[in-house]
Amino acid sequence: MALNYIWVAFFVVAFLVALAKLIFLGDTEIFKIIVEGLFESSKVAVMDIALPLAGVMTFFLGLLNIGEKAGAINVLARIIGPFFHKLFPEVPKNHPANGQMIMNFSANMIGLDNAATPFGLKAMASLQELNPSKDTASNAQIMFLVLHTSGLQIIPLSIMAQRAILGAKDPSDVFIPCVIGTYVTTVVALVAVGIKQRINLLNSTVIGWLGGITAFIGIALWMLAGRPKEEIETFSKVFGNVVLLSIVVAFLLGALYKKVPIFETFIEGAKGGFETTVKIIPYLVGMLVAIGAFRNAGAMDYLVGGLKYLFALTGMNTDFTDALPVALMKPLSGAGARALMIDAMKQFGPDSFVGRLVCIFQGSADTTFYIVALYFGSVGIRNSRHAIPYGLFADFVGVVAGIALGYFFFH
Repeated sequence: MALNYIWVAFFVVAFLVALAKLIFLGDTEIFKIIVEGLFESSKVAVMDIALPLAGVMTFFLGLLNIGEKAGAINVLARIIGPFFHKLFPEVPKNHPANGQMIMNFSANMIGLDNAATPFGLKAMASLQELNPSKDTASNAQIMFLVLHTSGLQIIPLSIMAQRAILGAKDPSDVFIPCVIGTYVTTVVALVAVGIKQRINLLNSTVIGWLGGITAFIGIALWMLAGRPKEEIETFSKVFGNVVLLSIVVAFLLGALYKKVPIFETFIEGAKGGFETTVKIIPYLVGMLVAIGAFRNAGAMDYLVGGLKYLFALTGMNTDFTDALPVALMKPLSGAGARALMIDAMKQFGPDSFVGRLVCIFQGSADTTFYIVALYFGSVGIRNSRHAIPYGLFADFVGVVAGIALGYFFFH
C-alpha cells in the first residue's frame, strides 16, 4: 500500500504545483512541460534502461545457469552460508540464493553495476521460490533489497571521473568520504532491518563477518588513500574487470570439469533474460513517469527551498542546502541525481564545498524507488511491506552521514 500512496502522490503534487503556477504565476507552459515529460520518461524507461538491460541480462543469466549446473554457486553458498543464514534465516544455508546475493553485492562493491543487476535479479527470483506469499515481499527479500539500496561501493570511479572532466584539482579527494558514507549507510540499514525483523545480530558469526568486511575496506582505503586519480582509476579498472572475467572463466572451466553441456546450458539460462526484462518494463515506466512529473512540475525545487528556509530558522549553517537536490533526487532517479550533481559542480565549482558534498551524496546511497520497481517488479511482488520505509531510512542515513563527512573533510 505504501507504494500505491507514494506513486499517486507524485502525480497529485505535480498537478497541484502546476495548477498553482498557472493560476498565480501565469505559467501557460507548465502543463505542456509535464505532459511532454510523461512521454519522454516513458521512452527513457524502455529505450534507455530496459532494452540495454536485456542484452546484459541475457548473457549473465546464461552464465549463472552454467555456474549453478557446475556447482560454483553452491560453493559460494556454503562459504557465505553461515553469515547469510543469520541475516536471512528463511533461506537454507546451502541455497543458491546465498551465492547469487554475494555475487550481486561483490559486483556493486567494485563498481560493476551492469553485472550486479542480473545477479541481483536472479537472487530475487531464487528468494521468490522460498516466498510462501508470492505477491508480498518476504523478510529475506526486504533485507536483500534494503542492503542493495544502501549502495555499498568501495571505489566510486564514475564520480571521480566526472570530477576530473569538470577540472577538479584533486578528483579523488571525495574517495574516502564516499566510502565511509556508503559503509555507514549499509551497516545502519542492516541493523535497522535486523531489529524490525527481530534478527539476533549480536552473535559471533555476524560480528566476525562485519569485522572482516570492515578490515577489508579499511585496508583498501589505506592502500588507495592519497593515490593520484589515475592510479585509483587504473586499480579499479584492472581489479574489477579481472574479477569479473575470472568468474566467467571459472564457471566455464568448472562446467567443463563437471561435463556440463555448456552452450546448451547457457542458452537455457539466457532465455530468461529477455523474459525478465519484459516483466519489469511496466514497473519501470510507471515509476519513472511519476518521478518525471514531480520533477518537471518544479515540486522538487519548492521542496528544497522550503527545507533551506526551515534550516535557516534554526540558526545552523545552511551551506549544505544547495547540495540537497542531489540527496532528494537520489532515491527517485540515479540519472536525475547524476545530472543534478554535474549541474551543481558546474555552478559552484568541483572543488567547492557544495561541489564535493553532492559527490558524497551521490556515492552514499542508491535509488530506492528504482530498485523497488526493478527487483520486486521482476517477480511480481505488489505488497512491499516495510521495504520502502527502510530503504528511504537508509537513504536518510546516507544524507546525514554525507553532510557530517562533508563538513568534517571540506568545510
